[in-house]
Amino acid sequence: MGHGDGRGRVVSPADADDAGTSILHVDMDAFYAAVEVLDDPTLRGLPLIIGAPDGRSVVSSASYEARRYGVHAAMPVSQALRLCPSARIVPPHFHRYHEVSRQVMAIFESFTPLVEPLSVDEAFLDVRGVRRLWGSPARIAHLVRERVHEEVGITCSVGVAATKHVAKIASTVSKPDGMLVVAAADTQAFLDPRSVRAMWGVGPKAAEALESRGIRTIRDIRMASRPVLDRAVGPALASRMTQLARGEDARAVETERVEKSIGHEETFDTDVTDRSYLRAELLRLADRVGARLRRAEWETSTVAIKVRFDDFRTISRSLTLPEATAVSQRIGEAAQMLFDQIERRDPVRLVGVRAEKLRPAGGGGFGLWDDDEDWRRVEGAVDDAVARFGSAMIGRARHIGRGEGRGSAQHPKAHGLD
Repeated sequence: MGHGDGRGRVVSPADADDAGTSILHVDMDAFYAAVEVLDDPTLRGLPLIIGAPDGRSVVSSASYEARRYGVHAAMPVSQALRLCPSARIVPPHFHRYHEVSRQVMAIFESFTPLVEPLSVDEAFLDVRGVRRLWGSPARIAHLVRERVHEEVGITCSVGVAATKHVAKIASTVSKPDGMLVVAAADTQAFLDPRSVRAMWGVGPKAAEALESRGIRTIRDIRMASRPVLDRAVGPALASRMTQLARGEDARAVETERVEKSIGHEETFDTDVTDRSYLRAELLRLADRVGARLRRAEWETSTVAIKVRFDDFRTISRSLTLPEATAVSQRIGEAAQMLFDQIERRDPVRLVGVRAEKLRPAGGGGFGLWDDDEDWRRVEGAVDDAVARFGSAMIGRARHIGRGEGRGSAQHPKAHGLD
């Protein structure tokens, strides 16, 4: 979810010039909120906050009515309610979001086989090979928007451009429920006045570093000297920004979707100081990460943890494993070791475990001795039991009575593609 509230929206006329374009970026409008309205029409027009109602969770999404008060994703729900006291809090229903996402992606794939999903609510489409069938890129974008609205019941915004970067910016500018076409010849004129914050890959810290040097627009990036950019954001990002600022983006739409990371995290009802409890919680989250890895037939080469303290300061740590694994015990031990290295002892609000640098399972094979053979057998049996009886019925003995009630009633976030 972006921070935009729909004001300042720019859309193209029906006869917009789409010469030289072939890429569409399609983005659902306030997707989670839109699905909730789809399932409960009485919510239409209300300022909605999608999140847990306990006030300690963070906003997953918000309707445009709520965004106009300054509410945005990742904001604490308590802060969101201060900004918009009349907001209605709706708990997230992630299974429904994935159901609707599958409907939307199927519509995209009915137009072109070249679809690159970025998340549950957005994707790139390469339409250069289907123009004879469907018409010009702008015509295809119109048809996509029409079908999503008619068949699914929600709206989307579409950017049409010659490159992925420009198409993504264009879809954002046209939100909500709009379409913006940027002909290839108009690329530089479109980019130049945009804020550096509009660039794909430029986060808040990089934007602040640029703005502190008077570099506020994409034109400023294009005109700045490389040494200045290098000092501001580092050589790698400076090189990429310079190319994108000139409208150069050779990235193709990639239909092979590789999951980059799998993770789970938990926000507690009350801040936790008990280190043994937090270590046990990391192991429980590692069990969930490992189970998802095994179901997807992936292994992880790197384990990362996230710890958020009561003052909202967040620390991340990661560890590269000697061998890739999908064994929950190994993931949990790595997470606990990373946690033990954190010296700060303040109350903890949230912990998370993530598996990164994934690869297909079994890629490295097993040696003559497999130190994890027993754990693989145990966890395989647990996976079978969960498949039969459900995850709520199966768990480690050490977690019995520890009170998952101590954790938030909100679902622990499950992350896929990042």
